[in-house]
Amino acid sequence: MSWFWFYLPLHLLMVACLCHSIKAPTTSSQQSFKTDLFNFYHSLILADGKETTIHLLKDIPKRYYFVLEEGRALAPFTVTVTPCDVPIEWSILVHKSSASFLGKAARGDHDTQDVSKSQKAPSMVSTIFNYKGNSVETYMGMSSHSALYVVEFLSTERDTHITVYLTTDTTSGHLYPELPMDPRIDVIGIGHTTVTLTWKHSPSVLQHRENIQYCLLVNEKHNYKSLCAAETAIRSSGMKLAPALALSLSPYLLEPQQVMILSNSELSIINRVSSGEVRQICMGTKNTYTVPNLSPSTQYYFDVFVVNLLTNASAAYTGTFARTLDEPEPKVTELKDGKVIQVVLDGKKQKSYSLQYQARHKKIQFTFQLCRGQVRVHITKNGKTVASENISGLRYFSLKGKLLDTYLVQVRSTEETNSSVKVQVSPHFHKPLFPLLPESLKIKSFSKLRTCNSVTIAWLGTQEESKYCVYKKKIEEDQIWMELRNADRCSGPESRHKSEKVLCKYFYDINLQRAVTTETIKGLDAGTLYLFDVYLFGPSGIPVRYHSKVVKTRKKC
Repeated sequence: MSWFWFYLPLHLLMVACLCHSIKAPTTSSQQSFKTDLFNFYHSLILADGKETTIHLLKDIPKRYYFVLEEGRALAPFTVTVTPCDVPIEWSILVHKSSASFLGKAARGDHDTQDVSKSQKAPSMVSTIFNYKGNSVETYMGMSSHSALYVVEFLSTERDTHITVYLTTDTTSGHLYPELPMDPRIDVIGIGHTTVTLTWKHSPSVLQHRENIQYCLLVNEKHNYKSLCAAETAIRSSGMKLAPALALSLSPYLLEPQQVMILSNSELSIINRVSSGEVRQICMGTKNTYTVPNLSPSTQYYFDVFVVNLLTNASAAYTGTFARTLDEPEPKVTELKDGKVIQVVLDGKKQKSYSLQYQARHKKIQFTFQLCRGQVRVHITKNGKTVASENISGLRYFSLKGKLLDTYLVQVRSTEETNSSVKVQVSPHFHKPLFPLLPESLKIKSFSKLRTCNSVTIAWLGTQEESKYCVYKKKIEEDQIWMELRNADRCSGPESRHKSEKVLCKYFYDINLQRAVTTETIKGLDAGTLYLFDVYLFGPSGIPVRYHSKVVKTRKKC
């Protein structure tokens, strides 16, 4: 039957040899290993010197094997396993038999005498390593050239994936960057919106500076033990993560939920997920970094990864966490009866401004005039909210209370651009500082009444006799948006050039249905854009600006 071995497929030949050499198992693990050998063709070879991604199904073990080459009596090897999600169990089993035959079988130079010897050779199965957890773990061992190794993986929580790296070459460098003896991250500074971190240099950075960089991960949930685990968590939040995002950081790979910022040779990617922001910041080989733009009174988790740009492999420092300082109490400005205060807000920092008023009357009135941007107002009386809304144009709040009630007014910008608002408080029965306003502050133009050198506009008035002034200004097509957006609605005609003034007039009507006035502005240029403004002056002289109107004269008449 010696001819039989030459026609048997190679993988079955290896199984047959191994199975004939197994003695009766004495433990359950040996029995499992014997079963594994009978089904050896279902196993996979673990590549040497290459990182392998393995997908695991819940409660279904997966096995990989490797046979080390002949040569020296003993040779070192390492197996590194990186869980990318939940904790897993993994172990290394060794079957000591005639690996010299397996080596020949793999090369096809076996003979029947080798087969016969392998069937009679004693064998022994043993577990040399076992681990359960979600940390990156490395086994370092010395190979015996009469041994077959099987690595078994199991996930008992849910489907997941891992990466495995086997190498027998310990002299030509490392796939994974090296960590320092002390891999901790130190927090050396904490502010209201910043945290400063430092860590010891990786030996790989000192040896291969041009191919190594540090990447920092910031989030509000927990620390991650590998970059693989962090990317998996971001994906599970419902985001499509770009491949090797923290490593390649290519702008064209970004998703709509991602924001990339390049500044001072630092590349930041902000992933907006359901649990908050996850930031990835790569800063080259600097080992000290101040994380900006954090929220006050918030706990953040920080992880540093040293990344090999050539292999896309990374190693994780021991993560840390820190809580930013509480937001300082905003400075409170005292409001006085009848006095107008203009508040300018920084929209980028969402800075709020607080004003306090102690009532000297039972009825009071707060007046807000929005000058620029968008502002939200929040009013409390003795700690209880009495009003809260976004302000548009001119807004009055008439409130009732007791003498010496304490009112706190907080105004906050709702846009990233700067905003400003005028605030006034006065007893309700006092004459208001601002003029009585019409139902609408819009200016209307009549298209059919346009000519090459004139336009006709109209606006609403009130039942109170007031002064109205009209101004005009030439503008270009590309200036319209900026002019309308940046207009200061609190500024009066004093900010305008004298040549822009068209006219001033007084009017009112007891019947609000007829409180409308029109004006035809002449002496204009043909085919030209004009910006028209109307200012309303009340008894106090404080102006209110209508919404600007852009009209273009006819090009041909």
